[in-house]
Amino acid sequence: MADRSLQITAGLLALLIATLVLGTALALASQSGGASLRPADWSAIRFTITQALISTVFSCALAVPTARALMRRRFPGRQALILLMGAPFLLPVIVAVLGLLTIYGRSGLLNVALQSVGLPQISIYGLAGVVLAHVFFNLPLATRILLNGWQSIPAERFRLAETLNLPSPFRHIELPMLRATLPGAALAIFLVCLTSFVVALTLGGGPRATTLELAIYQALRFDFDAGRAALLAAIQFAICAAAVTLAARFTLPPALGAGLDRTLILHPPKHRTAFDVVVITTAALFLLLPLAAVLIEGLPALPHLPAAVWKAALRSLWMAVTSAALSVTAALILAQAVARSRSRLLELAAMLPLSASGLVLGTGLFLILRPHVRSEDIALPVTILVNALMSLPFLFRLLLPEAIVLHASYDRLAQAIGLQGRARLRYLTLPRLARPLGLGAGLAAALAMGDLGVIALFANNDQATLPLVVQRLSGAYRMEQAAAAALLLVTLSFVLFALFDLGGRRAAP
Repeated sequence: MADRSLQITAGLLALLIATLVLGTALALASQSGGASLRPADWSAIRFTITQALISTVFSCALAVPTARALMRRRFPGRQALILLMGAPFLLPVIVAVLGLLTIYGRSGLLNVALQSVGLPQISIYGLAGVVLAHVFFNLPLATRILLNGWQSIPAERFRLAETLNLPSPFRHIELPMLRATLPGAALAIFLVCLTSFVVALTLGGGPRATTLELAIYQALRFDFDAGRAALLAAIQFAICAAAVTLAARFTLPPALGAGLDRTLILHPPKHRTAFDVVVITTAALFLLLPLAAVLIEGLPALPHLPAAVWKAALRSLWMAVTSAALSVTAALILAQAVARSRSRLLELAAMLPLSASGLVLGTGLFLILRPHVRSEDIALPVTILVNALMSLPFLFRLLLPEAIVLHASYDRLAQAIGLQGRARLRYLTLPRLARPLGLGAGLAAALAMGDLGVIALFANNDQATLPLVVQRLSGAYRMEQAAAAALLLVTLSFVLFALFDLGGRRAAP
């Protein structure tokens, strides 16, 4: 499309995003006028912030030795293990929670082993369970971020340290990288834990372990108190916005300079080998055992799933693909417009959904639309829209660097030969951005496939998605069927991701 029409389209899209996000915030503020917080609500606020802080500290503290050990050691299966660190982006939360229950639950493998040797059992419910689940999700994320930070250190820095026989390369080379990388990773993890819903719904363990997201859900679904739900959602919005502001302020740019792109070969001390082996083995078991448990328990019951599960699976597939298409289209338009104009307003609009959680956006849209339509009639469209909005910031960040390079390298040539509009999109933009587009579409589809948030507020039995069916089966203690449905869910999520990602790579020149 021509440059002017692209900027107009991007501007209208940015206005729509701002209206949806800020409009829901205003709707929440207007609906919360006569509401007041109960003692249980204050407890939910305290618990939300407490569990997010503890989860962030544990995730980052464990990620540092894990990432450092993976950086220093070479062993068979290392790349596969590093690839596994991307699982939290694809793994539906409800599936991972079921796997954790199989290992750490009341009748899980760990408690059975403890009971067999006469030791007291542990409880996964409450604060301990919520933190455990969040560390399970965020330890791989923090490890991947820090591992990328270590890999960004020029190899020449380490060679110079060896030549000068520095007593502590960690202090002079690695610690500056951590100071630049760790704050951003920590604040990102804090934001993820702050908006936790499924983990608290499954492992919360009562009023003393309730998050704000769960309190909003209970106020709407069970108490029918829209005013209090709006007040809680407004508080959640304010906390998320503050966290995003802090993340932008304290994330430092890398300051290690460029190298010659040589392969980094470290020579770690031999007396640290045992420590590194223990760290890598423990992290691998922590991540693999719950996933293996879901596979082992779910596979035998997979052929005996009821028809309602397969209908929910088809509904989830349709919603995931539609949501991914909306998110990718919006991200592509905004990334191209920002690459050409470097507009900070457009960039801010693309990142604006990070200031709210999916449940908060869904609650605001519910309050806006409630006087006009029934909640059941808007359950699926609102879920699709919210998932598209929540994926947009990640896809935008994925596309923007590639769009900037594309514009700088080919814009003058395209103008010289008159390649504009649809022809430019077809023959230049889409092929050159095929890889990040495929990866982004796969991530968006997988995340939407496993989402259990907005749909839990609005859906009836005829509109349930596959994650909601898994949650209902596990809540009814039909654990074999729940594990089979969870296995189906994670399989479909990975298949969607693989198809989009492979399609993008094949379409690339």
